[in-house]
Amino acid sequence: MNFTIRKALEKDMPQVLDLITELAVFEKEPDAVEISVEDLKNDGFNSNPAFQCFVAEVSGKIEGIALVYNRYSTWKGKVLHLEDLVVSQKMRGTGLGTALLDEVIKFGHQLGVKRISWEVLDWNEPAITFYEKKGADVKRDWDVVHLNEQGIKDYLSKL
Repeated sequence: MNFTIRKALEKDMPQVLDLITELAVFEKEPDAVEISVEDLKNDGFNSNPAFQCFVAEVSGKIEGIALVYNRYSTWKGKVLHLEDLVVSQKMRGTGLGTALLDEVIKFGHQLGVKRISWEVLDWNEPAITFYEKKGADVKRDWDVVHLNEQGIKDYLSKL
């Protein structure tokens, strides 16, 4: 199968959002996606982009994405965070996920990061197996902590 891995362009954001939505459905949170194509364009394609995105293109259609951004670890220094690696359901098992992950790892190395981090749902055994086969250390003893928009407002109202 022929495919191309490349940096996303602003014009790709409608297809990127489609894959983000597909992931939300897969993760059993179909109504959780609040961002729009305009948000992605504004946040990713300005003078100080909030993220970088790589796409896997097959026959002119984007079938996979890897969205990353910079973080900083008090223990390690510069870190790259892989927010999402998504391959369309029909294209899973074709090598697109590996090719996207390869691109993320190369990008992180070029940036000189000390670590590349991401999360995976504890029930997503195919993804866990995939990451472990690639040499990733799945930290099963850590819990992810979020404070959503309403939680932020509630927190601030108590200050």
